Amino acid sequence: MLTQINSCGLLGIDGFMVRVEADISPGIPSFEIVGLPDAAVKESKERIRVAFKNSQLEFPRKKIIINLAPADIKKEGTSFDLPIFMAIIDKCDILSLPDLSDTAFFGEISLSGEIHAVSGILPMVLTAKELGVKRVFVPEENAQEASFSDLTVIGVSHLSDVLSFFNGEKKIPPTKANFEAYFEEEADKLLDFCDVKGQEIARRGAEIAAAGSHNILFIGSPGSGKSMIAKRIPSILPDLSFEEALETSKIHSICGLLNKDHPIVTTRPFRSPHHTISTAGLSGGGSIPKPGELSLSHNGVLFLDELCEFDKNVLEVMRQPLEDRIITVSRVTASLTYPCNIMFVASMNPCRCGYFGDKNHVCTCSPQSIKKYIGKISGPLLDRIDLHAEVSSLSYDELSSSSLSESSASIKKRVNSARSIQKERYAGTAIHSNAELYPELIRKYCALGKEEHKLLRTAFDNMGLSARAYDRILKVARTIADLESSENIRSEHIFEAIQYRTLDRKYWGAN
Repeated sequence: MLTQINSCGLLGIDGFMVRVEADISPGIPSFEIVGLPDAAVKESKERIRVAFKNSQLEFPRKKIIINLAPADIKKEGTSFDLPIFMAIIDKCDILSLPDLSDTAFFGEISLSGEIHAVSGILPMVLTAKELGVKRVFVPEENAQEASFSDLTVIGVSHLSDVLSFFNGEKKIPPTKANFEAYFEEEADKLLDFCDVKGQEIARRGAEIAAAGSHNILFIGSPGSGKSMIAKRIPSILPDLSFEEALETSKIHSICGLLNKDHPIVTTRPFRSPHHTISTAGLSGGGSIPKPGELSLSHNGVLFLDELCEFDKNVLEVMRQPLEDRIITVSRVTASLTYPCNIMFVASMNPCRCGYFGDKNHVCTCSPQSIKKYIGKISGPLLDRIDLHAEVSSLSYDELSSSSLSESSASIKKRVNSARSIQKERYAGTAIHSNAELYPELIRKYCALGKEEHKLLRTAFDNMGLSARAYDRILKVARTIADLESSENIRSEHIFEAIQYRTLDRKYWGAN
């Protein structure tokens, strides 16, 4: 009778069930794995063979064929070591195993028989749960991460643990998730806005951006506080819900960014890649595409510091993801779609020396140099950034002031209030924030009065705004109204939203 052991593979951020089938028959001793295994899966033969010996088990000297079904999907990684081992154990009757139809196994086996952690355990066990699995055996290091699936999770560190468990010699209590504890651990690690001196316009822009999940660009001279403000934005964003935490953790799990100490993402991601990053690093890539920085920032913030230092081709990659909030990476072997519902935050100097437009310093750059430098930020990309906030140099009195600015906790209360309004307004839809509004909902929820229409028309004609800029001004104005708990968008809301769209005329239109 054919032996079948359940496991899972990964395809994008979702798993798929894999049946590990084993057949052992008389013949010339051999060990073959079929079913589109990659090199890591093929090498499991040698790991398992030696692990048998070091676990005082006799490896069968027969013809062994392992099939990983379905056989038309590529299998990669080392998580199939343990299910292959269990399939051989079951087929050889080394142990009297119970019915394992509702059990799945995951884990990498070392030559000594130790069971090591694997990447992507969370999406795999969540898939197993959806397909009827009730119990999973995972590496002990992955047990906390897997326990957020609400399955019965048995963490094992050595093959002897598995053998003793099924022999009845050892009881291993299931691992229980402690979601609240991890939230509490992370709560005090965020930077606070009270450290930011002055910069009221930029701080207000950050608050509006956080309240509606809008994209924002900070532009100003070196040392004025652009990065300082950007790095504090996570401290005023709403807390992750459990569903968002699971969705975000799945992506980080695939990339191996979760571990025993941090088995789940409990704060909104803040990713700040270096400007030398490649297009594949930003969008995702590999023979079987893995998530890039855009997807690792999902439900959080992607911060690009010194925006003009990034390769222009890398920046242009962001155009479609910023609009669609998903990114599709196509390769010969697979075409995978990853979520990237992000808040894009960027900072930049207005020229190479950094002092163009600064009232306290003289810019040494030529007009041609300035145009070339900021020209790396294309019009279409700039158009997708909802707010442009200028960060000016501070005076000595502002810097030396001993008084603290408004704290993140205080700002966050207003942000949470605005997000609550949006949550109630968009209940029953897939929309979570004003930044996600599409044209039909803009018409419904961003209706303007006669005076507001007149103000926006004047700005549209005088500034030469695009249709996208028009929509984004309405979305930002809706957020500003929500911050004031105003049901209607008023003229002052429109005016403030327009004010955050004027810097491209000052800098990009200056030459």
